[in-house]
Formats: sequence, structure tokens, C-alpha cells
Amino acid sequence: MLKPNENYLKLKESYLFYSISQKVAAYLANNPGEKLYRLGIGDVSLPLCPAVIAALHEAVEDQAKKETFHGYMPECGAPFLREAIAAHYGKRGVELSSDEVYVSSGASDELGDILDLFDRQSSALIMEPAYPAYVDANVMAGRRIVHYPSGVENGFLPAPSPAAEADLIYICSPNNPTGSADDRAGLKAWVDFANERGAVILFDAAYEAFIEDENVPHSIYEIPGAKTCAIEICSLSKTAGFTGTRLGYTVIPKELMRRGMRFGSMWVRNRTTKTNGVSYIIQKGGAAVFTEEGQKQIKENIAVYKKNAAVLTETLDKLGLWYCGGRNAPYIFLKCPDERNSWSFFDMLLHRAQIIATPGVGFGKCGEGFCRLSTFGSPEDTVEAAKRLTEVFG
Repeated sequence: MLKPNENYLKLKESYLFYSISQKVAAYLANNPGEKLYRLGIGDVSLPLCPAVIAALHEAVEDQAKKETFHGYMPECGAPFLREAIAAHYGKRGVELSSDEVYVSSGASDELGDILDLFDRQSSALIMEPAYPAYVDANVMAGRRIVHYPSGVENGFLPAPSPAAEADLIYICSPNNPTGSADDRAGLKAWVDFANERGAVILFDAAYEAFIEDENVPHSIYEIPGAKTCAIEICSLSKTAGFTGTRLGYTVIPKELMRRGMRFGSMWVRNRTTKTNGVSYIIQKGGAAVFTEEGQKQIKENIAVYKKNAAVLTETLDKLGLWYCGGRNAPYIFLKCPDERNSWSFFDMLLHRAQIIATPGVGFGKCGEGFCRLSTFGSPEDTVEAAKRLTEVFG
């Protein structure tokens, strides 16, 4: 008889954001027509920028003519997009060849799929609080997880220690959910740690476009030694509003090898087996992001979200509430006042202020007693949410 993957029995009963949606649905059923202020799930609220829209339209027209029609695309990405991404890194002083860049349908997909490259007996270090999919993907694979705690005492930026021994090391900087961001010294410590032990860092750079401080790297490859120990996974979802369009990329340097096996070559074999590539239309839209006009336009959108962050952090400062994030990242990790637990605080915000936050405990035990606020809402809703926070806690 077929045996199912019993690792699924080890997963939590329901995914964090599903639990939130159920609570919100129940509230709306009892309060029909109530306006809610969504500072929870990190979906963007601004549309794709004009340069991307124009490229998408042009690509659609290409598909209507025989001489410009495209069927299957290269599984690892169209050369024009891989070259554009490599050139973008070059402007920041990181030298990559286009064949070290692999186009994907988004960072979430890659963060799960990339685990195919590593033996299931390998262990995974996950710094918590952490994006739940890091944990769940490894649970599904039956991999041993090292839960590495962080907290207020280190600004949710833990340093390596003997307790961090693992084969895979997840780093998300700027971080989801905490909004904290490693500086160069912090990342250098992890790169050195990984190289000394032969570990591989899985670096989630989904929020790099929000970085403001010069001492916070946009890419782990800005750190000497990273090319021999790190895979970088990035997304256009938050950078350019591609949450509903789905596009990202993974960087695997040619120097990254273990036991004579080159991970880039392995990834080519994986992609050519398991995918048929991202559509021509979407890749054309993605390439427009890396043009001069595209960069200017996405930065204008990101500035709106940064203003939202300033509105919220200024309010929290006035209320004397502890938080981290809100600078270099689109998330604010707020300590629940009055020693409330995460779900109790979530319920209070929902019922007293009509604000939807994300309970910190959903990101691991270290998140208990905190909640995450997203800055991706409209400016009008963000101002109103800040006003309501003042009314509740002022």
C-alpha cells in the first residue's frame, strides 16, 4: 500500500495567514460593512509602474504576430532578463555573469524548490521569528531544523555561535517579520561562519529595495567570501508590485561547490526537469523594471510605502511602544503592550480599532508577545490606522 509523506503530520494544523482570514471573516459576519484597515498580510496596494505595463502590452502584441511569437522560454530565464539582472548587480559593485542568474516565478517558489539541491539528512538553521514557509518546507522534507532564537536583546539580529551548527543557514535581510536588517559586519560574521563549516546560506533578499542605510548590504555578495557559501533569492513582488504577476530570480555563483558538485549546474538540471520557464510576457515586464525609467518609477512607489512606515513609527514613538523595523524594511515588529500575547493583541486591534495585524507567534515562539504591521496599505488607510492606534493606546 502506498505510504504518504507522514512529515505532513508534523505541520501545524493551519497556515498562519489562513487562521487570520478565518478570524477576519468571522468578524465581518458579525459586523457587515465594517471598514477594516489591513496592516497584516504584506500584499502591495499600488499598481505596476507605467514602464512595466508598457512592456507587458508590447509583449502581448508580440504574441499576436508569427514573426515575434514566443512559445516555451528557456527554463532558466530569457537571456535579455538574466543579462538585465546581472547588469543591475554590477551597478552595485557585485560582478555576476548572466548564467549565474536564474529566473523564477517568485521567491516563495524558489525557497521551497531550492531544497532539492541538498541531501535530506542535512540540517537547516532558521533564525526565529521567521517566515513560516522556511520551517514548513523543511518539515515537509523531513529535514532536522535548528531553531535559533533572537529577541529584543539583540534587535532580532542574532550572531553566529556554536549553537548555530547546521548545513543550511536561512538569512532574511531586511527581515520578515521583524524589519531588522544586518549591517556589513553582521553578515560578514555569518559568511565567515558558513565558510568555516562548509554550510550554505540561503539568503532571502526579497525586501532589499527598501534599504536606506549605506551600511546595510542589498546583496550578500557585497560581503567578501559570500560567493563560496551563499545562494541569493530575490523577488519583484515587493520591489516592483509583482505579487499578482509572479516573477523573481535566484543567484548561484559558479564558485559555490560542495564535494565536487557545482550547485549552479545542479540547478540547471533541476529547472530543465521540473519547469518550462516563466512566460515571455512576464519576463518582458520584468526586464522593464531594470531600465532607467523602470527604476525611477518603482522607487516612487516604494517611497509611498516608506512614508507609510514613517507615519506608523512616528505614532508608535509618541505612544512609547517598543518596536523594531520600519526603516530599511516595509515591516514593523511591535511589542504587544500590557504583556498581552500575540493573538490576544490581534483580537483587540481587530475589535477595538478595526486594524488587521499579524500575530508574531505565527512566526515562531520568539514572536510571542509581538505583532507585525505591514506598510503596504494606502496612505489614507495608514493615516487612519495610526489615528486609531492613538485612540486606543494614547
